[in-house]
Amino acid sequence: MFFNPAYPTYQAFVALGIAAIVTALLMPLWIKLLKIEGIGQQVRADGPKRHLVKQGTPTMGGVVILLGIVVSCLLLAQPVPSIMLAAGAALATGALGLLDDVTSVAQGRSLGLTPRAKMVGLTLIVVAFFLAAVNLCGVEPVIRFPGGFAIDLGVLTTTFSVAGTTISVPWLYLVFVFLLLAGMSNAVNLTDGLDGLAGGTVMIAMLVMSAICFLRGDANLAIFCAACAGGCLGFLWFNAYPASIFMGDTGSLALGAGFAAVAVLTNTEVISLVVGGLFIVEALSVIIQVVSFKATGKRVFLMAPIHHHFEKLGWAETKVVIRFWIIAAACGALGLAFFFQLA
Repeated sequence: MFFNPAYPTYQAFVALGIAAIVTALLMPLWIKLLKIEGIGQQVRADGPKRHLVKQGTPTMGGVVILLGIVVSCLLLAQPVPSIMLAAGAALATGALGLLDDVTSVAQGRSLGLTPRAKMVGLTLIVVAFFLAAVNLCGVEPVIRFPGGFAIDLGVLTTTFSVAGTTISVPWLYLVFVFLLLAGMSNAVNLTDGLDGLAGGTVMIAMLVMSAICFLRGDANLAIFCAACAGGCLGFLWFNAYPASIFMGDTGSLALGAGFAAVAVLTNTEVISLVVGGLFIVEALSVIIQVVSFKATGKRVFLMAPIHHHFEKLGWAETKVVIRFWIIAAACGALGLAFFFQLA
């Protein structure tokens, strides 16, 4: 462990570099292994026709991203509850995503686990994370908004005594955390539809969250976020168009959960919705499309998630990706500006 609290910014930059290097060095070996085993992505039949060439491209690159993050955190961070919870949420959700990816490959279709199975897994992970965050890390059930406004979600709290240990469950806050963590995890998963899109946007969002953690005084969480950004950076070398590998649900679910977990642990939940605004738009586009089609029989977008809508309009895949990176950067800058307005 090389953690030195006197130089937290240095530690964060080193964490980014180590995660990027580990990911970049191991990814070629992982790609080769996946090709030998014949493990590849199943492409949606109703998607853009030019995506059909991606059929069979190795997937589950998230395994190496997570490995890079873990190595970086083990070398640089202290084993304090906050980073262990954030990393635990990411790894547990990544394991769920891995199971989904393996199921998808085994069944030869673009969908893996059933929505119900995914939701059960996410629920168990969120509840475990929530109880530890509130009772071990002292996270307050208060939602803070820019400008000093705050909402107390601890008004309906139940206290239990288990083996002499008091456990508090603020129910309203539990619902909010579930919606945030499960929602953001799935939102990043939906964003992962074009080469370099999820990797680049998550990298930007995690860099902003690293800065917020540093300003909050939690150097260890800053290291975790920087390591996540570094893992995405190393992955992008191989995921740039045309991609040699996809991160799969293993990576997208894990990174989305890690992002939301950090927001909860730093009480910047509202700010995270701004920083991750692009992910929210991607998820909303799917919800709007489904609701509109069921209610009226008409589609709002040519195809959802919204990045496919722009492809259907004739935008090149690389143009969509780069422009979405720009939007993600703008969301990150806006979120950081709002952070300074918190109570």
